[in-house]
Order: sequence, then C-alpha cells, then structure tokens
Amino acid sequence: MSSSPLVNQLIEALRCLPGVGQKSAQRMAYHLLERDRQGANNLAAVLEQAVKEVGHCEQCRSLSERKICNICESTSRDRSLLCIVESPSDVQVIEQSTDYTGLFFVLMGHLSPLDGIGPEEIGLNMLASRLDQGEIKEVVLATNFTVEGEATAHYISEMVNSRNITASRIAHGVPVGGELEYVNSTTLSRAFTGRQNF
Repeated sequence: MSSSPLVNQLIEALRCLPGVGQKSAQRMAYHLLERDRQGANNLAAVLEQAVKEVGHCEQCRSLSERKICNICESTSRDRSLLCIVESPSDVQVIEQSTDYTGLFFVLMGHLSPLDGIGPEEIGLNMLASRLDQGEIKEVVLATNFTVEGEATAHYISEMVNSRNITASRIAHGVPVGGELEYVNSTTLSRAFTGRQNF
C-alpha cells in the first residue's frame, strides 16, 4: 500500500468497479496520478455529473438523463414489440449488435427468491401494467441464459401468454451460463434472428 492516505482511498474507491481487484485498482490509480491528471479530472467531472443527472426512464427503466429515453420517445420504433432484458448494458449490446427496432423493458436483475428478489423487485408489476395497455403484440425474452435468467423468462412468459400476447425467446446461440454483455455481436445477432416462441 502507498504511504499516502489519499492514494490508498483512491485505490479502494476504484475497487468498487466489477472485476477490479487490488492490483488493477492500484495500476489505475497510479496511471491517473502519474501520467494522466487531465484524464483523471475529466473522469471525476463526468462521473460526478452522471451520478447527479442519470436516472431511469419511466417507461423502460433503462438509464437516461431524461424522464423518457431516446428509444422510448422515438416514433420510428415498433411499439408492438417489447424486448425484456436484465440490465441497461444489455439494451446497449442489443442496439449495437442487432437490427432490433422494437422497445425495451429493463428488469434491473432477475428473480432470485433465495436473495429476496421477487416479481416486485424487478418491476414485473410495471411490466404487467404495460402489457395490459394492449399495444404490445410480442414480447422477446432476452434474459441471460443462467438458471435465474431462465426462471425469470419462464415466469414472464406465463404473464405474457395469459394476456394472449406472443412470447418468444432469443435463440440459444448465446452460451448457457453466459451474459449478454460478453457475447460477440455475430452470435447475438444470430440469436435474435433465430428466436422462437416460448
């Protein structure tokens, strides 16, 4: 550890990032302080602004500075098609990797009864209200292919089918146990093209 308390605090603060351990955090801290002070100032300013201004879209729950995000506000999107994903990063991956033109609903997680995460915690009451409006004709289930993601997809498919709405699941080109954020764009694109009724 550094003899500087502030450097130690910076290293510990960087460890809050996923996949960043002690050594990586130390390398980042020293890089910013030794070689890129301007980058550090920019990072600090943008991070502070993002934390203050970025919230969740009132319709899809993705990250946005505005009450309604650009995707939900767009008149060119297919409003009869709704893709269900676990996180805002999944929206970004799908937007960059596929030709999907519908809307999204972000769960901000998945069902996990052992961890106390039930339907209300992932916004399924909001999803039910949205489905009841009658605009959605197909729901694409794009939750991760983990045990929890599959259970969540199954639960949502029952909600969707009970309202006579088509539920489809992206094809299994995505590896079981994998997370969308780490799948290459070709695999994800094929999985979307080959989705099937669920």
